Amino acid sequence: YELKANKAIKTVVCNTGQHRELLDDILRWFEIKPDYDLKVMDANQEMAAVYSKVLLGVSKVIAAEQPSTVVVQGDTLTAIAAAQAAYLQNVPVAHVEAGLRTHDLASPWPEEGNRRMIASFASIHFAPTKRARDNLLKESIPRGSIFLTGNTVVDALRQVLETLQRDADLQAQMANRYPFLSPDRRLVLVTAHRRENFGEGLNELRISLL
Repeated sequence: YELKANKAIKTVVCNTGQHRELLDDILRWFEIKPDYDLKVMDANQEMAAVYSKVLLGVSKVIAAEQPSTVVVQGDTLTAIAAAQAAYLQNVPVAHVEAGLRTHDLASPWPEEGNRRMIASFASIHFAPTKRARDNLLKESIPRGSIFLTGNTVVDALRQVLETLQRDADLQAQMANRYPFLSPDRRLVLVTAHRRENFGEGLNELRISLL
């Protein structure tokens, strides 16, 4: 979003479609129209199939656009496959949300492995927290390639709040849709990795908050 607003930078957005049910609403809200839509998802396909489709699809986009840098965010199959596609074409990779670690390859799986591998491909590491930055330093990532940026989710949330504060009609829509969100009550917003969004992981999170 911010890159698009910078006239000095030509930005090409590639949507693989891996999490379309989550992404489409976000793209509409921020008025982002992808330049490429790879539509990699099919029903009940293996992760290896998703990976290979992203790798080949992004490779074709890179060959067509000849970018100076490929920016990937997070720890999804899309992120690691796109990073590898760039690496194989000798294009620098910038990783947003770099340095997040549990130090357990089995949890979250396969995301922990994905983000560790992305670090090995990336030339620029945008770490959201000091802990993430320290994780990268412990992995011998050059200090000069690490930038402490803050969390993009927090940035997006603040931007949404600013939009709501300026738009009375939108405020009314949200009030009708979420009547339990009273302005007279304090609200604690908790985000959790999707692997912890169900089952025992979410129960443990609830207990720790209480």
